[in-house]
Amino acid sequence: MLRRKFVQTAAAGIPLILAAGVAPAIARDRSPNSKINIAVAGLRGIGKSHLSSYLRQSADVRVAAICDCDTEPLGEVAKYLDGKGVAAKSYRDIRRLFEDKNVDAVSICLPNYWHALATIWGCQAGKHICVEKPVSHSIWEGRQMVAAARKYKRLVQADIDSRSNPGLGPAIAYAQEHLGRPIYASIVGYKRRHSIGLSRGPGRIPPTCDYDLHSGPLPATPLPRKELHYDWHWQWLSGNGELGNNGPHQLDICRRALGKNTAPARVISLGGRFGYLDDGNVPNTQIVWYDYDGVPVVFESRALGRKPGVNIMDSLTGVTATGKVVSHPTSGTSNCNLCVFFERGYLCGNSIFDNDGAPVKGFPGRSASQRAFVEALKTGKQEDLRCDILDGHISANISHIGNISHQTGEHVGLDAARRKVKSFPYLERVFAGMEKHLATHGISLEKEGLCLGRELTFDSTAERFTGTHGDFANLFLRDTYRPPFTVPENV
Repeated sequence: MLRRKFVQTAAAGIPLILAAGVAPAIARDRSPNSKINIAVAGLRGIGKSHLSSYLRQSADVRVAAICDCDTEPLGEVAKYLDGKGVAAKSYRDIRRLFEDKNVDAVSICLPNYWHALATIWGCQAGKHICVEKPVSHSIWEGRQMVAAARKYKRLVQADIDSRSNPGLGPAIAYAQEHLGRPIYASIVGYKRRHSIGLSRGPGRIPPTCDYDLHSGPLPATPLPRKELHYDWHWQWLSGNGELGNNGPHQLDICRRALGKNTAPARVISLGGRFGYLDDGNVPNTQIVWYDYDGVPVVFESRALGRKPGVNIMDSLTGVTATGKVVSHPTSGTSNCNLCVFFERGYLCGNSIFDNDGAPVKGFPGRSASQRAFVEALKTGKQEDLRCDILDGHISANISHIGNISHQTGEHVGLDAARRKVKSFPYLERVFAGMEKHLATHGISLEKEGLCLGRELTFDSTAERFTGTHGDFANLFLRDTYRPPFTVPENV
């Protein structure tokens, strides 16, 4: 329950769609052909990816500034840019970056709990924003980000990579036109994750890092894990688990394929953290079942490999409309994929298959999210964003409501879980697969049990839970914040 508090009744009833508006073209006192000045905040893996993309777009973009509260990556990137002849200013405090009048747009590649505040501060400072998935750390934060983008007429792109994949849109359109009615969707987030270790007291803060700035909105506490960086993903206080880490990419594709502009109305989660004892408290093995207006969507994450001592992940398997079991394997440590099954075949990635699993048609293409963001900055038009912040917010909510089901759940035995899953189409089969997967690793759910989440109903218009467990679930709609790093009520 850390960092969650009840959303007051006055906040309910927020309309789903705010006035869109069009952002003004980037205002510069230079010639219309001048380059767009972009900054990157957060200089580890994802931030370096954004940076590389902008450097490849040197005809349109100048990397004007970089920001990180840790001087180790900040100095490393500054030295790299200097070697390439790029004169970028360096900032430790993102507030000082936003004060830089020479910066037009900022990529936010910070931890999830920083996304909302950084985006809102950026909009208030007149910057356009590209914010990494999962957009927000909580449902309420995402709505505040949308409000800020609209109020300040800023272009805010949710960096959900599939939106910039040129082959995916045509593949979805083909499926919708030729494959008939959607039956159900199977999504996997199988990615090998190792233990983050069990701390024996406060974790280690690198001497190069300003821990106060790194913590930002989080409570002022000692580090609750061994390592500061990246492992924040696996604690509820700071992260959103695999469902909120890689899940938003596939969940967004699924939402598009089903033609939905809301989050699902019903959800239930089950799973746990199996195979190691560490400081993580998010599930590393999880199944989330969604009801999308009568179309079941089943998301499953696994952190353990195909078998003990092997880091290659399991295949995605599903059942076509004719009862054929199909499989899409991987040869690597990650299998993040989805199949949307229709009456006359199914969509998997950028490809169409028939009900026997034979390929029908492919639509090649690769993601280029930062390229798409730059193109929208050049026109100044919101409609040119591949994934406007509102779309990103809706897709992030799919992850959030699944995690809230888990967070409000209770520990049960295997028999109780087996009885429960029988009530949900396609869930019993997937749950049996999870049992088998864990048994391969010597993990008995009969002995250990698991967390059975609450079955929740969600009203996307009000962005609140309703029904039997609604009041309890609504406690998880937003976070609490540490001044001065407070996400504002009025943006």
